[in-house]
Formats: sequence, C-alpha cells, structure tokens
Amino acid sequence: MRFEKGHKAATRQHILAVASKCFRSEGVSGAGISGIMGAAGLTNGAFYAHFESKEALVREAVSSALAHQQHSLEKKIEAGVRLEEVIRNYLSEAHRTDAACGCPSAALLPEIARQSTPTRQTYEHGLDSFVSTLAALLPEASSPDATRRATAIFGLMVGTLQLARAVPSVARAEQILEGGVEAALRLAGELSD
Repeated sequence: MRFEKGHKAATRQHILAVASKCFRSEGVSGAGISGIMGAAGLTNGAFYAHFESKEALVREAVSSALAHQQHSLEKKIEAGVRLEEVIRNYLSEAHRTDAACGCPSAALLPEIARQSTPTRQTYEHGLDSFVSTLAALLPEASSPDATRRATAIFGLMVGTLQLARAVPSVARAEQILEGGVEAALRLAGELSD
C-alpha cells in the first residue's frame, strides 16, 4: 500500500508525541513499545520503520519535549510574561496533576540519569537552552552568575514539583508548591526577606 508523501514523517512525529506523553506519565521503564504504539493507533511492527530501538525513541522524545518546553517559554516571554508568572505557572496545581503534558525534567529526571550518554547529552543540551532563556528573565540577567542562578531556580522548581507529585494529600502538595514559589522568587531576587 502506498502512502502520500510526508506520511512517514507525520507518523514518526505522532509516535514521538505519544511516546513523550507516555514516558512522562508512566516513566521510561513503565511505558513499553506495545503500549506506546497502541496509544498511537499503530502496530508494534510499525515501530521499527521509524526508530532503531526504544533508547532512540527515548532520546528523541526527550529532545522533542524539551524543545516544546523551550518554545513555550519563548512564546510566553514574547507575550511579556515575567519570571514570577513563569514560576507560578510551573509550580501550579494544574502542572502537578498533568505530568503527561508537563515538564519532562520533573517527570523523567531520575530515569534520564540512568540512560546512555547520548540521551543524557541530548537532555543536557535542552536543559542548557531552557536555563539560558530562564536566565534572561532574571532581574540581573546580564550578571555573570545569571546562568548559575537560573540553573538553581530551575532545579528548585523541578524538585518542588516532584515532591508535590509524590504526596497523596492535596493540601500538603499545595503547601509544597507555595513554599517552592516563595523560595524560587527569593532566589531570583523577586522577593526580599
């Protein structure tokens, strides 16, 4: 059966989008090829026409998710969003409850740390790009330590979100998120003591 030109590329992008959501909601080890392909409405056999291995899929899904996150942040900045709003949106109840569509770092960081060097390098590239954009939002963005502070702020945000997702109590999760917002704003220089 012949397909239209561009069908294979579109199918590949669809698999990447589905895999990215599956990995973020179920974890890399919890999301198998058959589950991902089933969620994509495709057979397992179609997988190998697009990816050489699950590891290759993980690497590309992580790259795709990070690029989407980066693009989203850039669009917010273009719309005039300030750092405080970025922090509050990231550390929100909506983000806490939607791991599948949320930050790949908060959902996958422990598993990314156990992946191959090429996957970790792909993650590092996306992280550096995101942190650089975040640094531009800092009150003293031109200072030499802006990237270091932005990395610390992002690390605080990721860890806070992971903690809030780990507790079953909504009230406790909200306390964790509120504490994270306050700490991130202080670190950013947006709040004084």
